[in-house]
Amino acid sequence: LYLEWMENLVSQADAITVSTRFLQQRFGGHYLPNSKDTQVFDPQQFDPALSRQKYGLADYRVLMFPGTARPHKGLEDVLIALEELDWPDLRLVIVGGRKPDDYEDNLLKRWGRWLIKLPRFPMNDMAEVVSAAHVVVVPQRDYATAKAQFPLKLTDAMAMAKPILSTTVGDIPEILDGCAYLVEPESPQQIAEQLLLIFKDLELAHQKGLKARERCVKNYSLAAMSRQLQTLLSDHMRPDR
Repeated sequence: LYLEWMENLVSQADAITVSTRFLQQRFGGHYLPNSKDTQVFDPQQFDPALSRQKYGLADYRVLMFPGTARPHKGLEDVLIALEELDWPDLRLVIVGGRKPDDYEDNLLKRWGRWLIKLPRFPMNDMAEVVSAAHVVVVPQRDYATAKAQFPLKLTDAMAMAKPILSTTVGDIPEILDGCAYLVEPESPQQIAEQLLLIFKDLELAHQKGLKARERCVKNYSLAAMSRQLQTLLSDHMRPDR
């Protein structure tokens, strides 16, 4: 009921901002993607090996998913890929998130060998936590819920110059624009193939991560959002409007 009530108020707004193209197609308005504090999320401030040691991950190659495990986020596809690869030191690490149901418990019951769960951390600690990742995975499935979201974990990873493995869902290809490894949604085989490529050539993966940070600073930093907001507000505060 709340969502329906809010949607009925959209037409009364002086200006509308939306964080995804999916929402823009539905409601119109100005595309204003989510941003990241790239000064806080700065890879130069952290040592990944020390971060892995601090969070109990030193023995593993870490595929990190910062956020809440939900069906539309495709974590089963990553876990099936890990089963297929059968590398004893590879782990999917879920960090924080909410626990609205038993979905996460079911993942742990079925794929506990490949899965590590870390608790929620204060936002000020998340840059250090993300620095522990070898790869950040964002395997969104092709659901309307996923298309309507701007996954904040993308900009976490981009800002921290991490290699990213994601899917061709919603705005993800536009957000990453060649700076990541993309697969079709619900494709564990393709995920396994991309993981083989990543760990076969970590230098190339590192270079993609650096390009992702450059793109994040240019397009998704607080400074970038400030410029866009300033333009938007200036347009709507003109005396002739």
